[in-house]
Amino acid sequence: MGTTRTPDGGQHLTMDTTRTHERKIPESSRSDLPRARNAEVNRKLRLLGGTVLALILLTMALVLPWRWFAPPTSAFMLRARLLNDTRVHYRWTPWDRISPYLAMAVVAAEDQKFPFHHGFDFQSIAEALEDKGGPRRGASTISQQVAKNLFLWPGRSYIRKGLEAYLTLLIETFWPKRRILEIYLNVAEFGPGIFGAGAAGRQLFDRSALHLSLWEASLLAAVLPNPKRMSANRPSAYVRHRAGEIRSWVHKLGGTHYLDDM
Repeated sequence: MGTTRTPDGGQHLTMDTTRTHERKIPESSRSDLPRARNAEVNRKLRLLGGTVLALILLTMALVLPWRWFAPPTSAFMLRARLLNDTRVHYRWTPWDRISPYLAMAVVAAEDQKFPFHHGFDFQSIAEALEDKGGPRRGASTISQQVAKNLFLWPGRSYIRKGLEAYLTLLIETFWPKRRILEIYLNVAEFGPGIFGAGAAGRQLFDRSALHLSLWEASLLAAVLPNPKRMSANRPSAYVRHRAGEIRSWVHKLGGTHYLDDM
C-alpha cells in the first residue's frame, strides 16, 4: 500500500499490486525445528525407560525378599479373607518340617518336570492347546502357580497371564528350586480357607505336616485343582481314584529321591 499525489495537490491511498510482502521464517529457526522434535522424542523415551526401570525394580523388590523370609500372607489368602469373608488357616512351615511325601506328591500331580524346567513347561502347554477334550492336568507349572497364588488373582485374562509369566521369570531367576516348592507347599490351598501344609495337616488329618503319610499326601495333592469342591479328609470316589494315580506316579518317578538334587 502507498500514496499518490492528485492534481489538486491531495493524496490518494493506493494498493501496491506489484510487490507482496511475505513474512519469512529465518533459516536458523527452520533448522531448530527438527532439533526440537528430536529433543521431545528423546524426552519421552527417557520417561518411558525410567518408568519401565522403576517397575522392574519394584517387582524385584516384591519378589526377592521371600527368598529368605516367610511370606506373612498371599494374594489368595487376602482375597479369601476380605472378599469371600472366609476364615483363613495359615502357619508357615519350613521345608524340613514338611513330609517329603507331600512335596513329592505335589510334584507328581502338578508338575513332574519341576526340577528341570526354568518356569515353563512348553511341551505341556502345547499338549493342552491341542487337547480339545480338555487336559487331565493343567499346563501351569508350580513356579507359575506360586506367582499367581502369592501375588495375583484367579482368572484367565491376558493381563493376568502376562503378569504371571513375568513374575515366574523373576521367581525362577532369584529363588532356588527348593525354595519355590517350599513356598508353594505353604501358600497352596488344600481346603476352603486352609492354606499350606501346616494348616492342612492339622485341620484335615490332625497331625503335623512332617508326619503326613504318602496316602494322606496323595489325597492333599489330589484336591489341588479345586480344593473348594473336593475334600481330602472326606474324599469322593474321584478323589480316591486320583490319589491312587498320584501314588503310582510317585513310585514311577523314583519316590522322594526324585527331588534329592534340587
